Amino acid sequence: MFTRFFQDLRNYGIPVSLLEFLSFLTCLQKGLAEFEVDKFYFLAKTNFVKHEKYLDMFDQVFSKNFNGIEDLDLNLLVSEIDLPKQWLEKLAEKILSKEEMEEVRATGSFDKLMETLKQRLQEQKDRHQGGSKWIGTAGTSPFGAYGYNPEGIRIGQANSRHQKAIKVWDKRLFKNLDENSEIGSRSMKIALKRLRKWARDGVDEELDLDDTISTTARTGFLNIKTRPERQNSVKVLLFFDVGGSMDTYIAQVEELFSATRSAFKHLEYYYFHNCLYEGVWKNNLRRWEEKDNTVDVINKYNKDYKCIFVGDAAMSPYEIEMIGGANEHYNPESGRIWLERAKIQWPNHLWINPTPKEYWQYTQSTVMIQDIFDNRMVPLTLHGLEDGMKMLT
Repeated sequence: MFTRFFQDLRNYGIPVSLLEFLSFLTCLQKGLAEFEVDKFYFLAKTNFVKHEKYLDMFDQVFSKNFNGIEDLDLNLLVSEIDLPKQWLEKLAEKILSKEEMEEVRATGSFDKLMETLKQRLQEQKDRHQGGSKWIGTAGTSPFGAYGYNPEGIRIGQANSRHQKAIKVWDKRLFKNLDENSEIGSRSMKIALKRLRKWARDGVDEELDLDDTISTTARTGFLNIKTRPERQNSVKVLLFFDVGGSMDTYIAQVEELFSATRSAFKHLEYYYFHNCLYEGVWKNNLRRWEEKDNTVDVINKYNKDYKCIFVGDAAMSPYEIEMIGGANEHYNPESGRIWLERAKIQWPNHLWINPTPKEYWQYTQSTVMIQDIFDNRMVPLTLHGLEDGMKMLT
């Protein structure tokens, strides 16, 4: 059973090694799971999952291998249950009240329950409605659908009603965290963690426990020592393309913005349209009245900042290469010149493109931006963000 579980983890793309599998078996032999399903689940997850993006995938594999008896069909009921009976008994003790457990014990053991079920499957020929013995509906039999029994086995019912049927594990707590799924702000935060660099900064207001103990032991008197709090020291400068074709990606970019604001204390941002020119802004509603000179921005933020452009890079090639090529105003210098200046000022730069990567080659301007940024362009996916963070470190 455990060998199949290990193989399924690998088949689903979760990187698990033979050494980890042997370690897992050793833990089981030492009784760490104690035949309880929840402890077994957390033991397996701790042992095999090394990255947050595999959490949901692990739950799917775990459910496939240890889904208890709630989802058994009639064909599986006549075969052996591939689960230690102690797990089911322990789980039943947690789920059922004392009165319900007494009622279960009165019907016999788990083996007796399964034997009774097999016998009734052989005896019963027609559908049965109500009652307390036969496999049917709307009754109190332990086997059937739309009824009630404290140790019931659900047969032919789409969803659980009383949440009393025995099951081991089928609740996925971390959905949509693998790199092939649509990502939200939470999974973006996970990808952005790679860029964090912790340093102690600010006033001495955090207790330094080690220094306090050492000083107290050395002097014989209690001497409280403090130190600056650890903070993320990475500085990030974001430039967001807004308007036009970027309207399609508003929701994704908003989630990226939310994730970066949570992940980095030193964060600055500006907006631009299509390509970087002589002016950027912070308020889209007053973009024409409250613009900042791009030269001032370049001079304000030093080379320590990680510079990230976010845009689909879809525009007329003239907007990149030509004086006066911008579609909203007359630009005295080409967009390429401004992008090159940004590259020089912030060597750690990156372009995040919300358009799927397979379509980039069909847009001439996207290919041009890729060339300007030395192929430091990544898609707005979990895998793309991870690659981008590697480029910036």
